[in-house]
Amino acid sequence: MKIILANPRGFCAGVNMAIESLERSLDLFGAPLYVYHEIVHNKHVVERFKNRGVVFVETLDEVPEGSPVLYSAHGVSPQIRQESKARNLKAIDATCPLVTKVHLEAVKYAKLGYTIVLIGHEGHDEVIGTMGEAPEQMILVESVEDVEALDINPEKIAYLTQTTLSVDDANVIIDALRKKFPQIANPPKDDICYATQNRQDAVRKLASKADLVLVLGSQNSSNSLRLAEISTTMGVPGHLIDGAAEIKDEWFEGVETVLITAGASAPEDVVQECISYLQDRYGASMTEETIREEDVTFPLPKTLRQLLPESALKVVR
Repeated sequence: MKIILANPRGFCAGVNMAIESLERSLDLFGAPLYVYHEIVHNKHVVERFKNRGVVFVETLDEVPEGSPVLYSAHGVSPQIRQESKARNLKAIDATCPLVTKVHLEAVKYAKLGYTIVLIGHEGHDEVIGTMGEAPEQMILVESVEDVEALDINPEKIAYLTQTTLSVDDANVIIDALRKKFPQIANPPKDDICYATQNRQDAVRKLASKADLVLVLGSQNSSNSLRLAEISTTMGVPGHLIDGAAEIKDEWFEGVETVLITAGASAPEDVVQECISYLQDRYGASMTEETIREEDVTFPLPKTLRQLLPESALKVVR
């Protein structure tokens, strides 16, 4: 058996920043440390931090008044920020800057009187946070059918997208919006993040060389789900797994080549565990194929940088 290891894969700059923020906050404040929502959508990452005394909460009522709280990489609504301030919480905002960009676009369009169509998945933490910026002016659509069902005729209309969508899926919905609303405006730069695009491009370019695709990531990770969907759409079975323990032998009947990749919130050690499993079980050999280099980094949140000593900051610059 041959393994093709896709590159880029795994942690993106936003996830690295969020995890580093939580690590540094643990050093500063100790446990228990509270995080609003999962820091990133990955079971392994969340469990490891839970074991170190991090408490992930779904409401700020669960956070003792005056305590430090970290916002996850997916962002929060203005209502959460107000509630946090009212409870005198020490908020550290680990929102990915690319998600913040979408929030700012929503605020801009809302102030200009636009109706905003957000393309995304209902219930996703990022969507909830973004829609909180202009709840009275924002409509969520998940499909072409949702677009066709829109019964509005605004003079000013714009669209935004969740950052972790499939580029292809988003474009289909955008085309439907443009057809129905020729006047629709959009941000000057695509909202779908560079890392999401790069990981999807890698699967599109490499899946045709494989008989099977394994995507490391959790089921609640939108960008990981999209990677498995892309390979399956291309006619190559794709399986989203959290680790080697979920691999099933029946997947490999007649399989000569396996493509392995990982969503933007999946740690590299689980990728390596899967490679080791296939090497031990099937005597697999491995080659790594790079379709694009990534060198993006994001600074730690300003509130955290202000609390850290200068010597600690030098490590992450």
